[in-house]
Amino acid sequence: MGILNVSPDSFSGDGIYEDPAKAVSHAIRMVEEGASIVDIGGESSRPRSEPVSAKEELRRVTPVIKGLVECNVPISVDTYKPEVAREVLELGADMINDITGLANPELAQLIAQYKAGVVIMHMKGDPKTMLENAIYERGVIEEVKAFLSSRIAMAKDSGIDAERIIVDPGIGFAKKVNHSLEIIRNLSSLKDLMEPIMIGPSRKGFIGKILDLPVDQRLEGTLAVAVASVINGADIVRVHDVRECSRAIRIADAIFRS
Repeated sequence: MGILNVSPDSFSGDGIYEDPAKAVSHAIRMVEEGASIVDIGGESSRPRSEPVSAKEELRRVTPVIKGLVECNVPISVDTYKPEVAREVLELGADMINDITGLANPELAQLIAQYKAGVVIMHMKGDPKTMLENAIYERGVIEEVKAFLSSRIAMAKDSGIDAERIIVDPGIGFAKKVNHSLEIIRNLSSLKDLMEPIMIGPSRKGFIGKILDLPVDQRLEGTLAVAVASVINGADIVRVHDVRECSRAIRIADAIFRS
């Protein structure tokens, strides 16, 4: 999954803002480099970020979706707002990537109505407060797994087909460095959920803390996490650097999973 940020305040500094044509070209390039899905985000979810209105989010993502629909590129939209989801699914988006893990039942019902795919991610709190919520009294694996299990059940009860559900443990979202590392080491334990696993380590803060490197120098760290995640059971890796990650995980796939 290739990341296409169309917000001005992305944590990674890669936001393509106010230029839909450039965003569409970048998305097509990611597909050529190996992305199976393009994930479009119109609101930053970096720590301490402020939410934007549904109207502003739609203003940012709508022209890009229109351009990509014509190119037959599989489209995911990173949103938790039902009003945004309705519009983008109507335009032809294929999947909703929800960082709140279907906290809003209305969103689950919309996804079911449009027979779309969904990524259910684990997070405690919201981007503005999640750093204070990185506390796991029962252990991060147990709590993440229990949360995802309950939200999978809710998604199915809402009418979402099981084969359209993907789970994401939420690396970097209300997770300290040790939590992120523990999740990666124990990713295979999420296989019990019987849904594909997505991991989103790209350029994340825990990589920067381990290597003591700024966000624009975390490619090698991202590659290491991507390969480790594939070895431990990840089915989808959500990244900025598609060409490099695609090559790395294809080798890991060939060694460990072919």
